[in-house]
Amino acid sequence: MNLKSYLIALAVALVLGAWMVSGQFADEPVAQTEESASAAAPMTVEVVEVSARPVQRFIESEGDTEADQDVQLRAETAGRVSAVRVEQGERVAAGDTLLTLAMGDRQARLAEAEARVAQRQADLDAAEQLQRDGYQSEIAVREARAALESARAQLAAIREDIANTTVTAPIDGLLQSRAVDVGDYVRVGDALARLMTTDPLVAVAHVAQQDIRQIELGRPAELTLATGDRLTGRVRYISAAAEAGSKTFRVEVHADNPQGLPVGVSATIRIPLGAARGHFLSPAWLSLNEAGEMGVKTLDEDNRVVFRAVEVIRTQRDGVWVAGLPDSIRLITVGQGFVQAGEQVDPVMAEQPATEP
Repeated sequence: MNLKSYLIALAVALVLGAWMVSGQFADEPVAQTEESASAAAPMTVEVVEVSARPVQRFIESEGDTEADQDVQLRAETAGRVSAVRVEQGERVAAGDTLLTLAMGDRQARLAEAEARVAQRQADLDAAEQLQRDGYQSEIAVREARAALESARAQLAAIREDIANTTVTAPIDGLLQSRAVDVGDYVRVGDALARLMTTDPLVAVAHVAQQDIRQIELGRPAELTLATGDRLTGRVRYISAAAEAGSKTFRVEVHADNPQGLPVGVSATIRIPLGAARGHFLSPAWLSLNEAGEMGVKTLDEDNRVVFRAVEVIRTQRDGVWVAGLPDSIRLITVGQGFVQAGEQVDPVMAEQPATEP
């Protein structure tokens, strides 16, 4: 190829290049315009209309059940167990004999104490007679009277010791356990048996300090035991002071337990607080704002996003009841994670209604 051909080819290439460059620059403002238009288009979100409805509020706490009375019987005198009258698991009435201890030499010491009292009484009678006749001083009479009182005290002590050899039930209840058997030797203070009263049953809840003022004595309560059983009762005790570590208050609910349901099991305690108006929402519709407040994103009349803080007043398996919202709202259910408060959006009504309780 000669020089002329090279020059022609180079000219054609320069012209094509200039045309392509001019086309690129000519298209750039159009592309920018399209991008700006796309950025300015409001985002589409899905919304539902939700209205407030009456809802029963509860304070709910996880706790445990206890016996109404739980008595640990201990030996008040020493001796060997001579007889057992009640077995574990049996029910007893107050005053029933549970077990007895051997008498040992107590009967002999009782006779000795009774004889000593009789002797001291005779000594006092004689001293008083001599005093009346002028042959005895007041001091001698006082000494005789003191000796008599000492003898009487010793007699009372041996009688009480003998009484303590028979161990009786102080309350109506169930013999939960017995720590001794026939032939065992016990000392003063040794554990003998444990008695429990399970009717009524006591459920213990621990209520947060911010909720404790909402609970009153006598308020009804619902119990759901870990066994699956359900009971109803009333608040019988509210602690006057919070527990130091948790800042919660001990609350006791007493419930009739005629079936003898076991104690010591876990229980869910629900204390009704009265009716309120709230919205029932899916937990997926809740979000947090920059301040860490929990709430939902709604739309105003101009389709702008409004974040509204809420308070959970009741939870259920399929949703939550919240307070703090206007009576009727348009709630963003899809797309709320991609829009911010104040942003204008394009709402589309959901085909499915809001979750129902």
